[in-house]
Amino acid sequence: MSTVPLHRLAHARAGDKGNRLNLALVAHREQDWPLLAREVTEARVLALFAHRGATAVRRHDLPGLRAFNFVIEDVLQGGVNGALNLDGHGKTLSYLLLGMPVETGAG
Repeated sequence: MSTVPLHRLAHARAGDKGNRLNLALVAHREQDWPLLAREVTEARVLALFAHRGATAVRRHDLPGLRAFNFVIEDVLQGGVNGALNLDGHGKTLSYLLLGMPVETGAG
């Protein structure tokens, strides 16, 4: 088994609405989509964002686009108008996801 950071296999974009974050994750290569489907689960993403207060994650699979959309609840500490942090919009949180280690199955 080999472990690599997610950014080696995919790129991401972030958007927000209130206290909800949307993260789009897109595989660089079509053949990596099944690996991402196995490794980047709702449970792992929720654990990754737990320190920010995330309460739920829903993953929407978009295999035709070799992508996923993650909707993460209560992660923006109240949203842009209520948060005291510097990134109330959540734009940089895609980098947190892209740092997640994934098992590639190759060694």
